[in-house]
Amino acid sequence: MNLGIFGGVFNPPHIGHLIAAQAVCEQLRLDKIYFVPAADPPHRADLSRASADHRLKMVRLAIAGNPSFEVSDIEIRRPGKSYTYDTILTFGALHPGTKLFLLLGSDNFAEFHTWRLPREIIARCEPVVFTRPGFETTDTKSEFHRAARFVNVPGVAISASDIRRRVKMGRSIRYFVTKEVEEYVLKHGLYRD
Repeated sequence: MNLGIFGGVFNPPHIGHLIAAQAVCEQLRLDKIYFVPAADPPHRADLSRASADHRLKMVRLAIAGNPSFEVSDIEIRRPGKSYTYDTILTFGALHPGTKLFLLLGSDNFAEFHTWRLPREIIARCEPVVFTRPGFETTDTKSEFHRAARFVNVPGVAISASDIRRRVKMGRSIRYFVTKEVEEYVLKHGLYRD
């Protein structure tokens, strides 16, 4: 079995996340991709972040109906910082004998060397890097670059920070997120302040 792990803040989950995950799932013929919202990401001190509970619920809404996608709350249930290494260990224990793939946008992959235990991460799973508009991977000599698989996905210039900014300004986020996520954001008054 081949499982993808797609971690992130998902603040909020948007169409770009879904398009990238679907493209990777099809290109690598993955059996399942788990979306893993981070409770306390070590590299993000975003004060406009919705609570972990809200982000988990939005991911559930965003992926509903896609049998290739599931959500995992393991980082939300685990106390402390949300380290990818710990998540990979947990998935390995839960799915012995399964090949794990770690989905990363090229923006996150550029910082991969600063993550906790990056060598141990690539020893336990294969990084799959997809392009993000405005972020190119140029360090082709690093051990991490050599260990990663690069896939092309349709380029969608949508960012969660832009979505939050639009909500704050009272502008529409239709087509940036699924209809269900849009309704959730509006219903709960997220990103207004």
